[in-house]
Amino acid sequence: MNSTAGEPRPDQAAAGAALPGPVISIRGLVKRYGSQEAVRGIDLDVHQGEIFAFLGPNGAGKTTTVEILEGFRQRSDGEVTVLGADPARAGGAWRDRVGVVLQESKPEPGLSVRECLELYAGFYSAPRDIDETITLVGLDDKKRTHADKLSGGQLRRLDFALALIGDPELIFLDEPTTGFDPSGPGSARGPSAAGRSRAARPAGRVKPMVVVMRSRPPRLCGVPWATMRPAAITAIRSARYSASSM
Repeated sequence: MNSTAGEPRPDQAAAGAALPGPVISIRGLVKRYGSQEAVRGIDLDVHQGEIFAFLGPNGAGKTTTVEILEGFRQRSDGEVTVLGADPARAGGAWRDRVGVVLQESKPEPGLSVRECLELYAGFYSAPRDIDETITLVGLDDKKRTHADKLSGGQLRRLDFALALIGDPELIFLDEPTTGFDPSGPGSARGPSAAGRSRAARPAGRVKPMVVVMRSRPPRLCGVPWATMRPAAITAIRSARYSASSM
């Protein structure tokens, strides 16, 4: 496969154009498993230029909420829109605009790092450059290595690369710091990996926001991003990008 990225999508080519409303909007979100409520009545908006994070203990509903936003899990009640669409009914064109790092994933058997990215690039209409993406996540010396031979931290970097290869407008990250070596080469490319890519370089200033999820309704907190060790990063944002921001 040619490793050169395709032409930018029209929505990405708009120079710094803002979406008309929130990129993510949630009203009265509820998820039940039988009589148990895993998520109870969340209301929130995420706007262009924001990094938004959920923090909380196990069982607080972080991953459930993220999976609903990704379209992987059905909600029991409430209204959800992501990039102007309901994730529960959105189609392939919507998925072309979203990148996802799952809480857990397994490598493609028998494929090298580069072959994994070649495979995933074929799913998107305008993928990023493959070699550039490998460099971005710090796997240059592993590009020919079979994915199932990577260490846990290297696999997490591959997860990031696979989320970025479609050149998404919006990225969901679930427990993204798992496995990262804080002293390793390129370690700054942990939760901020997308900050060096077009996928998270909005034309304006990035605004971090945090929600602490407990047994009571979520609480907004003004926690500095540099001090956080998030249990789940919901979205590293970006809606539209100008050519000068790439």
